This record gives sequence, structure tokens and C-alpha cells, in this order.
Amino acid sequence: MDLVREDDMPQYAVLIYPAADDAQAGPEVLQAHDRHAAELERSGGLVAAFALEPDATATSIRADAVTDGPFVDAKEVVAGFYVIEAPDLDAALRIAGANPAVAQGGGVEVRPVEGSFVRPTAGG
Repeated sequence: MDLVREDDMPQYAVLIYPAADDAQAGPEVLQAHDRHAAELERSGGLVAAFALEPDATATSIRADAVTDGPFVDAKEVVAGFYVIEAPDLDAALRIAGANPAVAQGGGVEVRPVEGSFVRPTAGG
């Protein structure tokens, strides 16, 4: 089943990697991300956005083992992600580069979306 129509604008996933000390950051960090999300929403380019609980709440499955914590042991852990529409990768990189995580010492990863599905809400 083809989940992306050919006439749709390309979509890009933006994975957010906060600075290592953001887990202890105050409300100003979250407010900066909220402002950025509102700007993206107003622009019409935001498709979906998801904030994730801290990596300590992750549970990983590898083969037949289930363990607490993220899948890989790394300093950088994805804190959230969103999907944007942009005419091309260069535009997506410009949009993603405005994410507050970049200015706060973290970073973002931009990846083209190959297909997507979002379950409709019960009311619509």
C-alpha cells in the first residue's frame, strides 16, 4: 500500500537531540520549544509532533531480551520528533535548524519520510 501520494509535498522527520543537561533544565527550555512548535504550526508546515518521556522511561526489546533504558547506550538520546512538509531537503534543513535544541547545545537530525500513517482521532 502506497501511503504517500506522489503529488504531496515531501515530508521530513526532525529528531530532537537536546543538550545533555536539558533533563535538568528549567521551564525556559520547554517554553522555547513550545514557541518554536507554535511558529511551525502557524507556517502550515507542521504535520505532527511528539515529545517523548525521558530516556530513563524507555524499555528496549532485542531478540528475546527486554531491558530498561534506551536501545543504545549513548550520550545523545532522542527527546522528541516532529514531521514537517518542505519543498526540498535544503528548505527542511533551514526549518529544522531553527529548533531551539540547536541553540541550546543539542542538535537535530533531519530524515526524509518514506511513508506515514496517523490513526484518525475517535471524533474525526
